[in-house]
Amino acid sequence: MKNTALILGGVVVVLGLAAAAYMVDIDQTEEASLPDVDVSVEGGNLPEFDAEVGSVTVTEETATVPVPDVDVSVDQAEVSVPGIEITPPEEDDQIASN
Repeated sequence: MKNTALILGGVVVVLGLAAAAYMVDIDQTEEASLPDVDVSVEGGNLPEFDAEVGSVTVTEETATVPVPDVDVSVDQAEVSVPGIEITPPEEDDQIASN
């Protein structure tokens, strides 16, 4: 049941992303331009740092811990699941270009 929920969630996310790609129609109406910039570089100094750091050592050891013994039975059930109907925007042939 948990795997089914994960698979269903993944399908919903993928369908949502696909719907987002078709639900937006963007048309460029004006060209972009960058501003004129004059940059002069004079002098400057980068800061210097002295850092002392500790060390971390990862170890591995064996331990005995109680582990529950669980028996799981899986039944089949018919359930209602959500569906998605996608309607992309219609093409607009009357856009004025500048």
